[in-house]
Amino acid sequence: MLPQNKFQDVVFTCLMAFVMVYAMICYNISLNVGGLQNFVFLAAFSEIIIMWPIAVILELLFVGKLAQILAFRFVTPGKDPMIMMILAISSMSVCLMCPLMSLAATILFKNAGSQFLSVWLQTTAFNFPMAFCWQIFFAGPLVRNVFGMLVKVFGKR
Repeated sequence: MLPQNKFQDVVFTCLMAFVMVYAMICYNISLNVGGLQNFVFLAAFSEIIIMWPIAVILELLFVGKLAQILAFRFVTPGKDPMIMMILAISSMSVCLMCPLMSLAATILFKNAGSQFLSVWLQTTAFNFPMAFCWQIFFAGPLVRNVFGMLVKVFGKR
C-alpha cells in the first residue's frame, strides 16, 4: 500500500526513513569496527536521533517529489504495472538519498578534515549497494506491508 494523502505520506516517510536509517547506521558502524557485532544494534540508536530527522526532512521537502519526477521519465502512471512504479520511485529515492545522507554522515561523524571530498565519495560508494538492496528487497516491502496494515486498522475508526 502506498500513501493516499499528505498525512499518510508523512507517516509512511517516517516509517521508511526509520527502517532505512537504522539499517544504514548499523551497516556503517559495522564497517568502522571491522564487522557486525552485537553492540552495533544498540549503538545505532545514538546516531539515529540525529540522522532520522534529517532523512525525514530531506524526503518530505525535496527528495520525494524529485524521485517521482525522475522515475516518471522511465515509467508512466496508469500505463505501467504498479511494481514498476514502486521500483522506479524507490530506485530514484536511493539515488538521491544515499549521497545526501552520506554527506550528512561525513559532516557529522567522519572527521574528514582536508580529505572531506574523498571521504564523502567513499562513504557514498560503500553505502549505495547496501542502501539499494536494503530498500528494494527488505525495507520497501516491509514498510509497505506494515503501512498497509496500519491504514486498514486505523482507517476503519
